[in-house]
Amino acid sequence: MNVEVRPVDDEWNALLDQTTKATPFHRRATLDVFATHTDTTLHPLVGYKGQEPVGLLPVFELQKGPVTAAFSPPPGRKISYLGPIFLSDSSAKQRRREKTHRRFVERAMEWLDEELAPRYVNIRTPPSYEDPRPFLWADFDPRPRYTYQVDLDRSPDEILQAASSDLRSNVRNADDESYRITAAGSDGMHRVVEHAHERHAEQNVYYGVTTPFVRDLARALPDRMDSYVCTVDGEFVGGTIVLFGDDTLYRWQSVVDFAASVPAQDLLDWHVIRQGVERGYGRYDLVGANDERLCEYKAKFAPDVATYYELERSGVAMTLAAEMYRRLR
Repeated sequence: MNVEVRPVDDEWNALLDQTTKATPFHRRATLDVFATHTDTTLHPLVGYKGQEPVGLLPVFELQKGPVTAAFSPPPGRKISYLGPIFLSDSSAKQRRREKTHRRFVERAMEWLDEELAPRYVNIRTPPSYEDPRPFLWADFDPRPRYTYQVDLDRSPDEILQAASSDLRSNVRNADDESYRITAAGSDGMHRVVEHAHERHAEQNVYYGVTTPFVRDLARALPDRMDSYVCTVDGEFVGGTIVLFGDDTLYRWQSVVDFAASVPAQDLLDWHVIRQGVERGYGRYDLVGANDERLCEYKAKFAPDVATYYELERSGVAMTLAAEMYRRLR
């Protein structure tokens, strides 16, 4: 049986609830926030084999002059993952699953070409998306990307024992009376974003996460997004914005004062890890293991390396669109 792909609105979240592979950013209200804050048009594509849903792919259409490009996720807002979610039938044989998967991707690309005719397409998958071959067969160029994930299916003592000696020392020797970490909600998110803007401005680096963007995301994800703030004598010395998936915590944005009297980043990450263990989460995704400089810190937690994919397709003479994307990122 063939696969039909079409935009779907009302059923989107109900379909997401059938899988644990989606990220919080796949939720329908979140996609609307992305579209609003990136000046793009959302196309929430769903593939059906008969009446059976087999896959979802949120696509954002961006027009710059005569050029149309398609993204998932949209550029410029520090969204690491989005892309396709394949709703596999665990009882089906491997050959059937692969055939359905391939047809879903083929039909989704046909829909894009017929309805949008994009000259440039860029998709970044979540780490749960393990088989990018259908996109390779659809003439996409793959680029493997990496992130770190800490296994939370252990006791905090076991996690800490596996970590680096300096992390263990920072956690165990920190004076609990010298600092305070609290869940800070939207106020904490705003403080994280403001301090992150200041840090990036000092380095003359673009930072596209704005306070209105984060505010609207928090409203769209009332139970799946929070912030943790570290203070010393009431002064902000660091904060982290965390997303709550079905089984994974995501450290989305984080900023600290490295001159503070306490190792704020270590203490914040350790606080989130303990919270995750207590609440029964399986993983803490540190979101990104591609920057060599940042990897040195994140590797302290003895995490597993997980792979996701950046998939790119461009037509003839698409240097302009590719360069536009790189600037927006």
